[in-house]
Amino acid sequence: MIILSCGAIILSIFAGDFWIKNQVEQKRAEGETREILGGRLLLRRYHNRGAALNFGERRRPLVAAVSVLLTLAALGALILSLGQKGNGMLRVGLSLLLGGAFSNTYDRLKRKYVVDYVSFGVKWKKLRQVVFNISDFCIITGALLAVLGAWR
Repeated sequence: MIILSCGAIILSIFAGDFWIKNQVEQKRAEGETREILGGRLLLRRYHNRGAALNFGERRRPLVAAVSVLLTLAALGALILSLGQKGNGMLRVGLSLLLGGAFSNTYDRLKRKYVVDYVSFGVKWKKLRQVVFNISDFCIITGALLAVLGAWR
């Protein structure tokens, strides 16, 4: 039952983000911005050719290799956690992290860039220019939950 739950979380994130990324690729022009939720969020298409905040964009093969290795390490941690009683927070965190990691790693390997599509509609220009995707949020949330779960 635990394996199915973890798998469902991972697959839901991957499939949902994959669908959204394809919609963004097909229906949004590069740089086109659409406000939603009263301007609190901005939808746009952005191709991130590096890691977070385009770090390493000139070394894309290295970024892709590191992405694969970190994803495999997180998968190994999840597999090891399945043999332990309790610690659901760790498993949920790793499942969220892996759903996002599989999605972004797939993009890096298949598209050669990660499709990002949402920004915060804030006045601070530097933060407004940062573009994310759902996988990024899942990776961050999952990492936090996994750390908290490991400390328990």
